[in-house]
Amino acid sequence: MALAVLLLAALGPLLYDVVAVRAERPAAAWRTELADQLANRTLDDPWVLAVAAALLLLGIALVVAALTPGLRGVLPMRRADTRVRPGVERNAAAQVVRDRAMEVAGVLSVRVRVGRSRVRVSARAHFRDLDEVRTDLDSAMHHAVEELDLAHRPALTIQVSRPAS
Repeated sequence: MALAVLLLAALGPLLYDVVAVRAERPAAAWRTELADQLANRTLDDPWVLAVAAALLLLGIALVVAALTPGLRGVLPMRRADTRVRPGVERNAAAQVVRDRAMEVAGVLSVRVRVGRSRVRVSARAHFRDLDEVRTDLDSAMHHAVEELDLAHRPALTIQVSRPAS
């Protein structure tokens, strides 16, 4: 966002001047001076080389910024203080939900996937009725997601099945 505002501030006057020239008004003095300078300087001029090096570094910085992953693996938590931005990693959130699911009686194994907007729980039940396990697991999973205290409550998808025998 900051880069977009910076580019708008830098390129806005240029765009305005181009539109003014197209509307048959005279070009701005700074633009005619810049055009004269660019026409008179050679490629081995120190100023041209310095500007080219600066633009090269800016381009490399933009490519690096585009390729960095950012914070997609971190789920934002509710903020008690505006100066602190708490978050929990998706793997840690999945582990918390998985631990709570394994505490439910009758659950043999659990697979949890935590996304940005959805928590998917796949459980295998072994000795209790599937409906009872699903009811208990649903209650435990809603409580586990509440414990995470996420800023945006994710949707919860729960599947309970028997292991293949």
